[in-house]
Amino acid sequence: MKVVLLAGGTGGAKLAHGFAGVCDPADLAVVLNVADDTERHGLLVSPDVDTVLYTLAGLVDPAQGWGVAGDTFTALGMLERLGEETWFRIGDADLALHVRRQHLLRQGLSLTDAVADIATALGVGARLLPATDDPVRTRVLTDDGELDFQAYFVRNRQVDEVRGLRFDGVEAARPTRAVLQALRAAELVVIGPSNPLVSIGPILAIPGMREAVVASGARRIGVSGIVAGQAIRGPADRMLGSLGHEVSARGVALLYSGLVDTFVIDQADAELAPSIGELGMEVAVLPTVMRSDADRAALAEALVALAEATDTRGRMLGR
Repeated sequence: MKVVLLAGGTGGAKLAHGFAGVCDPADLAVVLNVADDTERHGLLVSPDVDTVLYTLAGLVDPAQGWGVAGDTFTALGMLERLGEETWFRIGDADLALHVRRQHLLRQGLSLTDAVADIATALGVGARLLPATDDPVRTRVLTDDGELDFQAYFVRNRQVDEVRGLRFDGVEAARPTRAVLQALRAAELVVIGPSNPLVSIGPILAIPGMREAVVASGARRIGVSGIVAGQAIRGPADRMLGSLGHEVSARGVALLYSGLVDTFVIDQADAELAPSIGELGMEVAVLPTVMRSDADRAALAEALVALAEATDTRGRMLGR
């Protein structure tokens, strides 16, 4: 089955890993958020792209869920001695990846082609597709003004109350040809359990992206990253609340209304199924918290099974 996963951050990376274990990696395309990207020490850093890359390559730090396991920070220490700001901690192996990507970009490669080159070098069989090759950056409006996303997320440790979000550059951005081709060929499109506002939101805000997802002809499934009113990791629950959204799996479903055929919620939220169903989507209740590799594979298998299920009229759903 040809699967396209929209993803960002650790939740999306875990589900990508699950799909890579139960599908032919060549049939998996992961559409990645690039609005978290930033420039550090003259290099492009793509946190969501790299988290998925390291996870699928078997290199990710399992405790953090990002970065390279066992990485050292000698270069960062010297950069600090030389007067550089080092609140965004980049390990030595991680730095090497950023140097290589910057080298490829300076040679004239697109971000898509640069990521593909690095994925091949690290033995990743799935296609990792930046949602756009155009620069898009998330800006976070707080009581103290507008912040670059990484300043809010890493430097300020997400303590600022989020009053608004802006995706700088998104109006001029376009989905890449590779993303559009993957969506046209997909049999299953999954919106992963990533932050719906700052991981999935910037992907869907790219002009033409929502339309391409809907027009794909695939079974479209969303997975809630909010379980029992809380984010599994990160500030998604606080962001939803401060921006006026319902802080629940139903609140996430509302954001994807009209975009997905089926919405998957965790067993802890089973009582929300009827109200989510009233939004015009099917609801599936599954174990969605991925604490182990087995959990990741089980969720991916369950999503494939949903895509293969037939509706009451006997036709393949989403076909």
